[in-house]
Amino acid sequence: MITLLEHGQIEQVFNMAYDESQLRNRDKMRSARLEKWEGRLKEIFNRIDDYLEEKYGHLYRLHPVRPHRGATSSKEHDGLFNVGSSFSAGFGSEYGPGYVVEVRFATLSKVPRQIREQIEEEVAQILRKELPGHFPGKKLKVVRDGRVYKIYGDLSLGKL
Repeated sequence: MITLLEHGQIEQVFNMAYDESQLRNRDKMRSARLEKWEGRLKEIFNRIDDYLEEKYGHLYRLHPVRPHRGATSSKEHDGLFNVGSSFSAGFGSEYGPGYVVEVRFATLSKVPRQIREQIEEEVAQILRKELPGHFPGKKLKVVRDGRVYKIYGDLSLGKL
């Protein structure tokens, strides 16, 4: 079945296709900016991971299946620590959306709560120092949000 379109309808179909193309291009740009944003954040976490490995890496036995520090191409997959973050929409948080900071220990040993909290606080302090240099002009804060630390504030992907 062939449907004939009037001039106004053709223009409408063309505009819809153009709008979809614009949306795809916008999404690609947003994706590239998001990758750049999260790449900068990863640089900070890699430095924090190095710091923690140097300071605390000898305190606990490494999990038996975990490679030693530097054995893989990613700090997430070797050594005692895995430091990073995950985005949270902020539902139920007084601070709203942000990145929840995660400090994981790759050990079967029990890490006392006091030591865990001390290390998390050190991570938060380092983040407070490092964020302005990696995200100039962004007003980002690191706060305790319940039982976790969170990076929140100007999360816009504008100029990076």
